[in-house]
Amino acid sequence: MKILVTVKRVEDYEVKIKVKPDGSGIVTDQMKYVVNPFDEIAVEEALRVRDAAGSGEVVVTTIGVADAQQQLRTALAMGADRGVHVLADGNVDPMMAAKAFKKVIEAEKPDLVILGKQAIDDDQGQVGAMLAELLGWGQGTFASKEDSLESDAEKSKQPALKIANGRCEVVREVDGGLETLSLAMPCIVTTELRLNLPRYASLPGIMKAKKKPLQEMKLAELVPGAEARVKVVKLEPPKERKAGIKVPDVATLFDKLHNEAKVI
Repeated sequence: MKILVTVKRVEDYEVKIKVKPDGSGIVTDQMKYVVNPFDEIAVEEALRVRDAAGSGEVVVTTIGVADAQQQLRTALAMGADRGVHVLADGNVDPMMAAKAFKKVIEAEKPDLVILGKQAIDDDQGQVGAMLAELLGWGQGTFASKEDSLESDAEKSKQPALKIANGRCEVVREVDGGLETLSLAMPCIVTTELRLNLPRYASLPGIMKAKKKPLQEMKLAELVPGAEARVKVVKLEPPKERKAGIKVPDVATLFDKLHNEAKVI
């Protein structure tokens, strides 16, 4: 089985983001970049599916600047077999990404494609659905796991996705509960936070990742003449909140909520 996983280079969520004075973007000086957390979950699930099957290949791919190769190497250090880097400068919107990934998928011919449900930099969560539509494949979005898999399976690193007889069974989160889908393969799956706990890259894994094959191609060659349809017009930092206060008792709290905040 061949599994293809997409990863995205995003700003480290532990770094305080600052917006440029003119609102044209964020301050990137000395910014630290990491693999999108949802994509780490996708990589982890792919590795578990491969290992449970006893054989197979996990290919990771990304679209971005040359430095995004670092994030591909992180996924390779986790255990992926090889990488495909689509070089792109400037803004890449979800449709451009989906069209480029479609070309990569057509070349790789994977049995399963796994994506994080969204990226934490823009939170759009559109690439998975767009990619499924472009390919004409079934999709299982917001893949999670059954409650019974919480502890024992996590310890034994068993995959939450069940692969058998050319089909992929996906437990997904819906309003008010869980829904189980059975998808004909090849198919698209997007991962939710509760699907698994990604492994850390070990030192031997990091050393091996340096020698694993990494193919490069250009976005302009995959999607000639494509232009981003979504453009960032302006960014604004959230308004600063006033500091809270402590009150001595419930009566004072009620008085302030009623007379000052006017919420009760």
